[in-house]
Amino acid sequence: VQLVESGGGSVQAGGSLRLSCVGSISTYCMGWFRQAPGKGREGVATLSVARNTLYADSVKGRFTISRDDAKDTVYLEMNSLKPEDTAMYFCAARRVSWCVFPINIGDFKYWGQGTQVAVSS
Repeated sequence: VQLVESGGGSVQAGGSLRLSCVGSISTYCMGWFRQAPGKGREGVATLSVARNTLYADSVKGRFTISRDDAKDTVYLEMNSLKPEDTAMYFCAARRVSWCVFPINIGDFKYWGQGTQVAVSS
C-alpha cells in the first residue's frame, strides 16, 4: 500500500491546516503520526473503518481525523495550531480495520513519506 501525504506548510500560531493522505485505505485502521526535530515519532490520531476515533491528549479538541473511502483519502484537520505542533507528519495504515489505544507505532505497517508542518509564534 502506497501512502502519499500533502497539505503541510507554514502557519502562525492559532492558524489551521488540513493534511491529506491518499492510498488504498478503505479496509484499514488509519493513523496520523508526527515527529519533531530531535524527538521520537508519536501517535496523533487514529480512525477505524467503523469511524471510531482516538486522539493524543495534546491534540484533543483541536485536531480532527476523518476519511473518505470513496476518494481513498484520510484527512487531519488541524485547528488552533501551536508552535509545539511543529513536526513532520506521517500517515500510516494498520492491516486491520479496527484501531486500539494506546496508539502503537509498531502496529502500523504502511507509511507515507511525510509532510512538514511549521507553526510560528
